[in-house]
Amino acid sequence: MAGLIKREDIDEVRQRTDIKEVVDGYVTLKGAGLGTFKGLCPFHDERSPSFNVRPQVGRYHCFGCGEDGDVISFVQKMDHSSFHEAVEKLAARIGYELRYEDGGTGPSREEVGRRQRLLDAHKIADEFFRAQLLTPGASEGRKFLQGRGFDRAAAEQFSVGYAPQGWDALLKHLRGRGFTDPELKLTGMFSEGNRGLYDRFRGRLIWPIRDIAGDTIGFGARKLYEDDQGPKYLNTPETTLYKKSQVLYGIDLAKRNIAKDRQLVVVEGYTDVMACHLAGVATAVATCGTAFGAEHIKIARRLLSDDGTGGEVIFTFDGDAAGQKAALRAFEEDQRFVAQTYVAVEPTGADPCELRQLKGDDAVRDLIGMRRPLFEFAIRATLKRHNLETVEGRIAALREAAPVVAQIRDSGMRPAYTRELAGWLGMPIEEVSRAVGAAAKRAAAGAAAPTSGATGQQTSDAGAGGAGSGAVGSGVAGSAAGSTPLQPVFTRPDPRDPIAAMERQALEVVIQEPGVLAGEAWERFTDVHFTVPAYAAVHLAVRATGLGPSADPVSWVEHIRQEVPEPLRPLVSELAVVPLPASNPEAMQRYCRDILARLFELQITRVKADKMGQLQRLDAAAHPEEFQRLNRELMELEMQRRALRADA
Repeated sequence: MAGLIKREDIDEVRQRTDIKEVVDGYVTLKGAGLGTFKGLCPFHDERSPSFNVRPQVGRYHCFGCGEDGDVISFVQKMDHSSFHEAVEKLAARIGYELRYEDGGTGPSREEVGRRQRLLDAHKIADEFFRAQLLTPGASEGRKFLQGRGFDRAAAEQFSVGYAPQGWDALLKHLRGRGFTDPELKLTGMFSEGNRGLYDRFRGRLIWPIRDIAGDTIGFGARKLYEDDQGPKYLNTPETTLYKKSQVLYGIDLAKRNIAKDRQLVVVEGYTDVMACHLAGVATAVATCGTAFGAEHIKIARRLLSDDGTGGEVIFTFDGDAAGQKAALRAFEEDQRFVAQTYVAVEPTGADPCELRQLKGDDAVRDLIGMRRPLFEFAIRATLKRHNLETVEGRIAALREAAPVVAQIRDSGMRPAYTRELAGWLGMPIEEVSRAVGAAAKRAAAGAAAPTSGATGQQTSDAGAGGAGSGAVGSGVAGSAAGSTPLQPVFTRPDPRDPIAAMERQALEVVIQEPGVLAGEAWERFTDVHFTVPAYAAVHLAVRATGLGPSADPVSWVEHIRQEVPEPLRPLVSELAVVPLPASNPEAMQRYCRDILARLFELQITRVKADKMGQLQRLDAAAHPEEFQRLNRELMELEMQRRALRADA
């Protein structure tokens, strides 16, 4: 086994990697001030963006849940990899050759992390299947695609492949590339019988299923031959890479368009995704053998920047009973979105692939354009289950439909659909309105019931407010609660205290822009007395680094984090990413100089007050030299204060 990666190489990878480019592969980021970016946190479910990234200092921090770190920890958390694997992945990304302790040269192919080995196997299998589609044996696969309106270019665009008939074509191929049977068992691409492993996918058309970063993590396979006794569609089973509740087919192709257009279209199959993209609806994705659920919604909301400023989610379902059931299931998850949710159902029941075959690309775009609010579809689907020709049927329909209307988030739309429901039922508006109001009260009472999950969510969202809200409370209280008696405890500074606010602003400036400490500023800053314990500890850590204004911003922040007590490390990350109020580099320099000038003036005021007290207590006649010295020092301090104001 190779030794540990050299510390200087870890620092080099951290400094050279653009954290924004890495985070952009998972989260839609928007500018939030000079050099700062913001998006929905990938670590907790939130409605308002509170996840901040500042590339200059190489750090991220969520003001909602308190998650923080550098580019290495981000990759660790998102990929569920070890520190070692994350550093190696980032080094490969920037083309940096790592060195290892004890003369090691890094892990061999057999020694890399299990997850990377699985990714490598899937990548090679993906290439193998695509190559097989061009062989004579894949004629049935090509006919299937042509019959659905997909030419060779379309197959290549979506990396469609073919699994040969037989039992071990892929098995032999991967064994020949150095993969062991224990490794291959973990991929989900093979089954095991009395004679050992054999190919899971045989004689089928293959679609690679990729994660949001574009890595192949599984496959979907469509039956082509009558003698195939398996299901019509066969997917990769659950593996360490492939979790169907978290996978959206086509997300790697659609993510940029979803973020740009603020639209997500959810279809039902692989060919539907292909048809939509080829028709110009490049925001389409599909679930893989499961309903669109909570984990899918988390992915969608991050890409949509689902913060209440727009965006839409459009579900397409078949017009049959199963499609209606799926739509109602989607409506149950509707409250998790801030974006408006819609449903698009073709009157004849055709799916997007069939619609494109029959009527062309325009028909697919028109289907999406004719979307209806999901709650309208849910109300109508509910009514269809009852006989509205009878009094009993209308009463039963009202009882079932009223809670659906009560769930409509838009307070302006709810009364309008109450009137619509009254018309559809042929009942007095007053009676329907009472039923909707009662349903709303029952829902509110249920939501108010104390549950640990609800409390946790409320606390999480409440902390997503702004730069000052996370401060020490979110970053330290949890750590302090479980600390030993020797662990220091830091309380949240009072945000109304002007001294605390001044000290915080000064630390934000120094941590984010260490260059402002050039010249005399470094010495002046180290002499400042910080009064807030948490900020005093960070100030002491800044001094302890000994780096000063020449520090590289990325290593500067990391050094400070290592110097502070453990509970304060999230606070350092928070100070490092909070947006500073400047719109251009010149304004940034003016702001930083002004903040430091105010800090230094505050320090001068404190020292002057202390010396004035000494002077007042001194007997000038008995100690004339001491009296003169204090007066000279007071004059010098006043000159320094005036000079600071003149420079500001």
